[in-house]
Amino acid sequence: MKAITIVLAVLLVTTLQTKGQDMTLTTKQQALVAIAAHEAKGNIEGLKAALNEGLEHGLTVSEAKEALSQLYAYTGFPRSLNALGALQQVVKERTETGLRIEEGREADPLPKSYDALKQGTKVQTQLVGGQPFTYAFAPQTDYYLKAHLFGDIFARNNLTFADREVVTVSAIAALPGCEPQLQAHVSGARNMGVSDEALKEMSALLEAKIGTAEAERLRGALAVVFGEAQQAGPVQTVDFSVWPKGAPNTAYAQYFTGNSYLAPMEGGMANVTFEPRCRNNWHIHHKQVQVLICVAGRGWYQEWGKEAIPMTPGTIIAIPAEAKHWHGAAKDSWFQHLTYHKDVQEGASNEWLEPVTDEIYDKLK
Repeated sequence: MKAITIVLAVLLVTTLQTKGQDMTLTTKQQALVAIAAHEAKGNIEGLKAALNEGLEHGLTVSEAKEALSQLYAYTGFPRSLNALGALQQVVKERTETGLRIEEGREADPLPKSYDALKQGTKVQTQLVGGQPFTYAFAPQTDYYLKAHLFGDIFARNNLTFADREVVTVSAIAALPGCEPQLQAHVSGARNMGVSDEALKEMSALLEAKIGTAEAERLRGALAVVFGEAQQAGPVQTVDFSVWPKGAPNTAYAQYFTGNSYLAPMEGGMANVTFEPRCRNNWHIHHKQVQVLICVAGRGWYQEWGKEAIPMTPGTIIAIPAEAKHWHGAAKDSWFQHLTYHKDVQEGASNEWLEPVTDEIYDKLK
């Protein structure tokens, strides 16, 4: 009787975990986003901070342990084991200092009659949207996915299916070059009950707690899955630890399409960062030459009546005084350039003109 009850419980979880499509992330799921991304990056110090924050706000040790154990299937045993070691250390330190810890409940044991392959096939079918999936090219991998990952691991009910996909999406977003898998798991997360609003919230959390690159990978995957992208290529990001992003460029926001950021530097030079598609209006520097030095990402420079010039790291452009021009980021890349003025004459000024239209901008490849 007990065995039947457990199997029915597993099946009930399978059918109910897609409810709540309008829900945003729970506090626990918010913690899991940062924990999974730090695990995938191998950032142990960041992981410890995320674990402490999660445990402080009600994440249980059992849930954290389960998430980090599951991730071996996506990030490998070395990162998973290192992360579990970090969790063990965090728990020890919190116990010794009297900080909040909830052990939580372990997953219910499965009956001896439990068929991992059968149940895993059912779970995988739900994950991919109701169509049976078979990886015929590599039958053993197909078996591992069905019987072990979606059978043995997903059957452990101390995390919901939605929780597990939050963990998976967050981890894959932190792994460069895995965009097809990220898109597949964004779709899978939706099928397992993670709402579109929650997925968008995840990208904002990655931006705030992990980095721009990870957030942009997820935003790119969301755009593809939501049918908002014209192409499936990832957005190129930049490393803000090399050239600072700076503060929002609010003083000149009226002269930009999209968001830009400004980091003043020594000697009158400034580092300007453009998000994808961001560009400034047509403008003229009177009685002075502006110099642009691309340091990261990919962008464009164009003078009135001339072809646009692509800018990549190392590109230097000296803009003649009185030349009407604009510069900004490519569609699929962040862009950073240093800028300063030379040959400045008395009465030098900037004249801001009309925005660069989408018709002009969208022709650039």
